[in-house]
Amino acid sequence: MMRKFLMRRFLLVAVISLFVVLYFSPFALSKSTLVNIKILAINDFHGNLEAGNLTFPPSAGDRIPAGGVEYLATHIKKLRVVNPQIKPQNTVTVSAGDTVGASPLISALFHDEPAIEALNALGLELNALGNHEFDEGAEELYRKQKGGCHPVDGCRDGDDFGGAKFKFLAANVIDSRNNKPIFPAYQVRNFDGIKMAFIGMTLKGTPNLVSSSGIVGLEFKDEAATVNALIPELKKQGIKAIAVILHEGGLNTGNYNGCEGISGAIVDIVKQTDPEVDLFITGHTHQAYNCQIDRRLVTSASFYGRLVSDIDVTLDRGTGDVASMRANNVVVTHDVPKDPALTQIVRKYKAIADPLVNRAIGSITADITRTPDRNGTSPLGRMIADAQLAATAEDSNGSAVAAFINPGGIRTDLSYSSESEVKGVVTYGQAFAVQPFRNRLVTMTLTGKQIKQLLESQFDNPRLGQNRILQVSQGFTYNYNNSVALGDRISDIAIAGIVINMDRDYRITVNSYLADGGDNFAVLKEGRDRLIGVLDIEALEAYFKMRSPISPNSPNN
Repeated sequence: MMRKFLMRRFLLVAVISLFVVLYFSPFALSKSTLVNIKILAINDFHGNLEAGNLTFPPSAGDRIPAGGVEYLATHIKKLRVVNPQIKPQNTVTVSAGDTVGASPLISALFHDEPAIEALNALGLELNALGNHEFDEGAEELYRKQKGGCHPVDGCRDGDDFGGAKFKFLAANVIDSRNNKPIFPAYQVRNFDGIKMAFIGMTLKGTPNLVSSSGIVGLEFKDEAATVNALIPELKKQGIKAIAVILHEGGLNTGNYNGCEGISGAIVDIVKQTDPEVDLFITGHTHQAYNCQIDRRLVTSASFYGRLVSDIDVTLDRGTGDVASMRANNVVVTHDVPKDPALTQIVRKYKAIADPLVNRAIGSITADITRTPDRNGTSPLGRMIADAQLAATAEDSNGSAVAAFINPGGIRTDLSYSSESEVKGVVTYGQAFAVQPFRNRLVTMTLTGKQIKQLLESQFDNPRLGQNRILQVSQGFTYNYNNSVALGDRISDIAIAGIVINMDRDYRITVNSYLADGGDNFAVLKEGRDRLIGVLDIEALEAYFKMRSPISPNSPNN
């Protein structure tokens, strides 16, 4: 009996010892305490369904075709299965905002319903709202999430619109009526028993970037302060792994997978945010970078679907926190098959839009670009301002003597060697790509003093550290001096060679975005005797019909 007892005791000790060895071996540790997840991130898609002439890099250098939702979907599918250690359910696809807005006609013609449907099809799950999500106002944004036909235009494709299957996140966009976010502040995902929170936000400067009439009653809170206020709430839920998806970013002077000379708003935001945050997925600046800022991983994936940020995260089951992270920005090349589901969506909307897209409206003699000269204006910017002045100069249309256009409202160049069958021909689709916002022209009365204030405002943009040089119509001139103090840089303002009188009234034209104080040109909200005119794209089309062929060296260029 004693021998059997000793033998059983020996076997028990051996089994326990073997269990301890196996449990604490490196192999067992990786299997039992670590969970690998993947985050696939895009930003600033802007409804760019078609690959068209998209390249990466976007300009200069050795460019290759890149982008297009059919290729983007295929790359995302491949990235979801590239690491066999990551279960399919442990991959999440996210966007850092501006999925819609400033879109090509194939999407914009349908109020960006095609972009939403395409992103549904490629499996997007979370989207932190960007400023362009508010281009058509908050009510239209709610419709994009919930579905239903447009209240004015209906469903132009003949089908009902089901809305976004992915979730909008808006932690810092507060409805003043109830002091709550207009969409959820965050979503919690459970990865094999470990919780991770994804907080979604847009930049607090959004009110300066969209029409104020569309965001009445909304407050845009500070990004870092919003996150920091949420940390205790997440801790109470036992959440230690935290990612912030933010539509705000920085400027990178180096490689798309590097972080050379990173600057801009994102640097301060990261440094001001609670160290509990592990990861920042960013956008807005249309940059590509893969950074370590304040010991946190910070990524951005260019724009228009040219890149995908492939982020691998290892979670520690013991701590519930992030154990390690790595990221790689992957170019959306065209050496993969097109995703058939996305091809079907693109073909559907292309068939409806093409007759309008391909309609010729005029011609140019050479490329007309938005590249600024040493004074900050461009041939294309000056041409658009001339078109808007031409549309509003007659007494019946507003009696304007000058027109101004914000540079951010000009989204691409006019190319002489375009996709048109005949070189130099400008189609409606090309013109729409230049000005895709469908803003109305607004002619208003300002005093000479207010015009000077408008021009002084070009140099006061501390958030981005960038000037906003307005594009001006022919005959409007002024001098500026960057070496003097803000508010005192403008002099010698003249119209048709005559210096303006600070106390006299003048009729000027801007688009409806600027008229609402967009881009922080607040003085325009004071404009009197407003006359609402045609759409900016209609003014541009009329100008082409009247002046073609147009040269980049035309009188105002």
